[in-house]
Amino acid sequence: MRDSEIVELYFARDEQAIVETDKAYGSYCQSIAGQILGNPADIEECVNDTWLRTWQSIPPKRPDSLKLFLGKITRNLAISRYRASHRKKRAHIEIALSELEACIPMPEDSTPELRMLLDNFLGTLDNLERRLFVGRYWYAYTPEALAAAYGMTRNAVNLRIMRTREKLKNYLEKEGYRL
Repeated sequence: MRDSEIVELYFARDEQAIVETDKAYGSYCQSIAGQILGNPADIEECVNDTWLRTWQSIPPKRPDSLKLFLGKITRNLAISRYRASHRKKRAHIEIALSELEACIPMPEDSTPELRMLLDNFLGTLDNLERRLFVGRYWYAYTPEALAAAYGMTRNAVNLRIMRTREKLKNYLEKEGYRL
């Protein structure tokens, strides 16, 4: 079923929308939640919460990209769940988020202007830089996982990501975005 048809099911308040969403994007959302949460029970609950949040959001929202819409909801729910269950621990997701906070406000604080600037910035990066940056800060992969995926050393990944964060900070300042 096409995304537009699924969205129309939501607008019709047809519960089949959730079934079709799960068929089309269940694995995708599980993958996002899994990178952040790790625990199968938490992953399942997060994905179920994604379906509920989507049901509550559509209508009135009509997402341009259902996949990205679901990915964002899943990611934000997984981060919130992670933070709630790991208040005293500082694991890889917290490290990644704190690295990024040095450059930009957290995603919950983002504005349409910031989202547009981030999209434009990602377009200026070469393919590997973009994949490393998105892998680290969107999908919350560890530097070790990225190194293994791209045949690099952990130090090389960390260096590339650090340089990309610096580029992002400079780009945002050049564009007049107040940090």
